[in-house]
Amino acid sequence: MDKIELLAPAKDLEYGKAAINCGADAVYIGAARFGAREAAGNPLSDISALVEYAHRYWARVYVTLNTLLYDDELEQAQRMAHELYQAGADALIIQDTGLLELDLPPIPLFASTQMHNHTPERVAFLEKVGIQRAILARELTLNEIRAVRQATRTIELESFVHGALCVSYSGQCYLSCALGGRSGNRGQCAQPCRKIYDLVDRDGQTLIAKRHLLSLKDLNLSQDLEALLDAGVTSFKIEGRLKDKSYVMNVVAAYRQKLDALLEKRALQPAASGRVICDFIPDPQKTFNRGFSNYFLHGRKHPVGSIDTPKSIGEPLGLVTRLGRQSFQMDSNAALVNGDGLCYFNAKGELLGAAVNRVDGRDIFIGRMDELVLGMQIYRNHDHAFLAQLEHSKTVRKLAVHFRLAETRAGLTLFAQDADGNEAVFSQEQEFIAAEKPEQAAAAIETQLRKLGASEFECESLQNDLPVPRFIPLGVLNALRRGALDALMAERLRNFPRQAGRVLVNNAAYPVQSLSFEGNVLNEKSRSFYRRHGVGEIEPAAESGLNLAGRKLMTTRHCLKHQLGWCKTYPNPAAPTLAAALEPLALIDEEGRRFLLRFNCKDCVMEVYHD
Repeated sequence: MDKIELLAPAKDLEYGKAAINCGADAVYIGAARFGAREAAGNPLSDISALVEYAHRYWARVYVTLNTLLYDDELEQAQRMAHELYQAGADALIIQDTGLLELDLPPIPLFASTQMHNHTPERVAFLEKVGIQRAILARELTLNEIRAVRQATRTIELESFVHGALCVSYSGQCYLSCALGGRSGNRGQCAQPCRKIYDLVDRDGQTLIAKRHLLSLKDLNLSQDLEALLDAGVTSFKIEGRLKDKSYVMNVVAAYRQKLDALLEKRALQPAASGRVICDFIPDPQKTFNRGFSNYFLHGRKHPVGSIDTPKSIGEPLGLVTRLGRQSFQMDSNAALVNGDGLCYFNAKGELLGAAVNRVDGRDIFIGRMDELVLGMQIYRNHDHAFLAQLEHSKTVRKLAVHFRLAETRAGLTLFAQDADGNEAVFSQEQEFIAAEKPEQAAAAIETQLRKLGASEFECESLQNDLPVPRFIPLGVLNALRRGALDALMAERLRNFPRQAGRVLVNNAAYPVQSLSFEGNVLNEKSRSFYRRHGVGEIEPAAESGLNLAGRKLMTTRHCLKHQLGWCKTYPNPAAPTLAAALEPLALIDEEGRRFLLRFNCKDCVMEVYHD
């Protein structure tokens, strides 16, 4: 089996370095243009600097070029691909098949989840045209992932394991585009799925008022890594290029610890090198989250909606057991400090927040008490002490080095070898001086050569092969150590196992013979690609200016019937008892716009139409 990769988001150079220090085997980062997060673009110079830093640990940097492209943008995208390759990028994450018709550098290409990689047939086709990795749709079950693996041979499978969820199948959401022209397939999603909606029935009667009916909980598959590994996944991806640095550090460190335990158990190797020395105890509940879900990995079980709020609720602390005039108590011993942020849902289901002003024993004093009631669940969505610890964290990643000190005719030689088999030698002329105090001299050699300080290395072993005890000045030992480590790092960078990739130009049949606007064909190169692969009928993409009135804007496995307890196949006992509604149902947004809901029970999905 391939080495196993923990893949982390990098909003920028600083965040990317932090992710690598906390244990990421690879990071993904947006280029200056054409990334699916337009607000997270980066100049080429920063990507080059991140590549140099990552490659020290044999970690990799993947760059997103995963938006749909207009015809007049293809030349610039091609030029950017070559520039990124020259900067050392390890792969390009793409969506637009028009790129496969261009003159690209020999760099691995990854199929973005925006390509709707949700069936064995689609992923098998990608493998045939030279795509090295498919980033799977988040909605897939374990059985569906296994089916993809069984239908393919060499293509790598990458799966999201943590972070925010798009309510629609990625690449198949046109809601933002239809409402304001900001297309998610162009990196400009306005996130209308996090807005407030009313749910109405056929007669216009309001069934649910002012709730975030399309908002989902966050993904957390930290308990399912082994199952995903067995299903064929080799890259575990954390979402969050727009999240803050504390989120990246905390979540990456948490998954590094989980994954290391699994790899040790299975005698497998991580995809990059180095040991993480973490000075905090990671806990994903302590940074941004909307509550967690394993989504549909094990099939449709618990509802996945976060319909009360799209905001972070943080970690559950306990239930209110006593109310005073200005303070309250809980049934837990959670350690709170001034500045902590607490939140709770009032009787209307609205999320309210308050800061901790003072803690006196079990009494917690906050700024507002008006809607607290006994038995209410309290959450902490801002852990002041934990976030301060992350801000000042000195977490580092160290590469193991083995030293051997030997004598030559002209002086001393220090041999250095790392865990990846790289070797370096540094010699220095030196007059030999017999040690008057052999034990003290040997101890000085040991201490000084092991003193690696702020370097990327830590000394795992030291072999002293001097034939007789020698007195060696500290300056000489320091020079030997610095010279050997510099030479070893240069050797590591020289020997970095860079992978190549290439597009396979052929006539492999695409799984379908016609494409609607959901095929996302926006340029002539993409059209040519699909025609060569047997697609006869191709409708232009939504971003071409297509009129979306009456069109399907979203396909989602998040079903409001299930969320609200109306699904007979998958009952939801936690939902309130509501009378069966008269269909068709519709969503009404705050501007009064109406979206028709259709329930495709055969495929167990909900579809949202522009009414």
